[in-house]
Order: sequence, then structure tokens, then C-alpha cells
Amino acid sequence: VQLQACGGGLVQAGGSLKISCVASGLTFRRYSWGWFRQAPGKEREIVAGIGWRNDNTWYTDSVKGRFTISRDNVKNTLYLQMNSLKFGDTAVYYCAAVDSMSYYLASNYDYWGQGTLVTVSS
Repeated sequence: VQLQACGGGLVQAGGSLKISCVASGLTFRRYSWGWFRQAPGKEREIVAGIGWRNDNTWYTDSVKGRFTISRDNVKNTLYLQMNSLKFGDTAVYYCAAVDSMSYYLASNYDYWGQGTLVTVSS
């Protein structure tokens, strides 16, 4: 199983960025997916999740209304559209897959990508 995250980069505060995660080696549509992030000196936190059964989504409070998680089951790709970016969104973003609907718990996840760095300049 490989999860390849990409699309990170440097963006000014208030700007937008869309990151992607291409998956291979698993049946993409049968997994729930999550985006996590880890800022320097901080613990990893879940940012958003999307369920495999009905595409239900979940967001941590700090990104609600600004971030949108989505999936393309044909392209085996997970996306995270990030708008109105803030300096505090600076982190390495990781995609992950879980074989259940409990996508809001990091400990449940089965597979992890390598991360892509998002840097927001103030």
C-alpha cells in the first residue's frame, strides 16, 4: 500500500491551496480517509475525515468553513482544499486510510502517507 501526498508549498495568509493524496495497493472506495497535520513542536492532530459508506465528512473546529475534504474513487485520490489559510495552519499534512467508519480516531488508521509541507507566511 502506498499513499503519496503532494501539493504542499508556500502560501500567503488568506490564500488557498489544494493538496492531494494518491493511493495504490488498496481498494480506495472501501476505506474512510483522513487528513492529519503536525506542526513543529506539536502533536499530530486530525484535520478532516471522510467516510467510505456515505461520504460523511468531519472537521476539527479550527478549520470548519475553511477546509473541504473530498475524494475521487475513480482516480483513487483524496483531496483537501484549504482556503483562508492562517499562519497557524503551517504544518506537515498527512493522509491516512482506515478500514472502518471511525475516521475521527487517529489510532484506528491502518495506512499513512509520507506527508506534504504547507507553509503559510504571515
